[in-house]
Amino acid sequence: MKSFFSDKRVMVTGCCGTVGKELVTHLVHTYGVGELIGLDNNESELFFAEQEWNGRGGMTFFLSDIRDQQDLKAKMEDVDIVFHAAAFKHVGLCERAPMQAVQNNIVGVQNIIEAATACRVDRVIFTSSDKAVNPTNVMGTSKLMGERLMTAANSNARNGVTRFASTRFGNVLGSRGSVIPIFREQIRRGGPVTVTDNSMTRFIMSIQEAAELVIDSSTDVRGGEVFITKMPVIRIRDLAEVMIRELAPRYGHDPDSVEIAIIGSKPGEKMYEELMSLEETRRTLELERYFVVLPAFRNYYKEIQYNYNGLLRESVAEPYHSGNEAPLTQEALRQFLLAHDLLAE
Repeated sequence: MKSFFSDKRVMVTGCCGTVGKELVTHLVHTYGVGELIGLDNNESELFFAEQEWNGRGGMTFFLSDIRDQQDLKAKMEDVDIVFHAAAFKHVGLCERAPMQAVQNNIVGVQNIIEAATACRVDRVIFTSSDKAVNPTNVMGTSKLMGERLMTAANSNARNGVTRFASTRFGNVLGSRGSVIPIFREQIRRGGPVTVTDNSMTRFIMSIQEAAELVIDSSTDVRGGEVFITKMPVIRIRDLAEVMIRELAPRYGHDPDSVEIAIIGSKPGEKMYEELMSLEETRRTLELERYFVVLPAFRNYYKEIQYNYNGLLRESVAEPYHSGNEAPLTQEALRQFLLAHDLLAE
């Protein structure tokens, strides 16, 4: 894998976000990327990124916005691989400003596609979300449209060289805006810890795992697929209870004194997390670490062979959602949190 990236010029959009920043770290330290270009519209975080990587050759960071297609074309010249991680991700904020979500998460994806096509980029990987499956909110709908644009770009490519694909995964624990920092702060204050519903379940993964699997999928891409990462399932109530037991003593609180308050689900929030719909099962392959959803509409101009190493099954019977999977025990969840250093400050 390292040799695959050693002579590649790779671009990461949203390089200052949680996923983008981890992609940069893994591409440099683990995969030995030849040259890396980072784009973001967060000026302050870009400044800090430059300071962090100061002295490491082959890395350039640009203040850029995915809404500006001409700028993307200029930055994408001679790029081999694009990891598109820039997006608006907060459900409530997108709900209150839907046109901003459309401009960034839909039009932005199309700008990436057109720039990559014009620059003859070898492959583009779009980082999607579980919320794209049967979406109930603006953010999820915009992510679903992003996936559809990627698949359509691959289907409509006439004599094109660029392969487009998406990766879809669930909650990245410890990321900005995720539940762990929220629970930690509530525990630090002595509670209450707010849980929407005792029965709510979610898929989980660490940010390190998310980055590794996104990068790995880029070597398997044939064109138009959606790679779905396999992940463990937890109950949110279990997460709250484990974190209270582990963290309350650090902040001088008796774990028994930190209450859990049930506040009810938020508008558009699901009781379980979906990573694959029932319709998608009809065209899904199972690999060792992924499910691969093949495009419903294949390329119109060339035959693509969807053959992968590590194929386990050529058909999937059940949709992949957290309500169908056995959740981790509290002890297994505790070990997961400790192993990935998710309880550290």
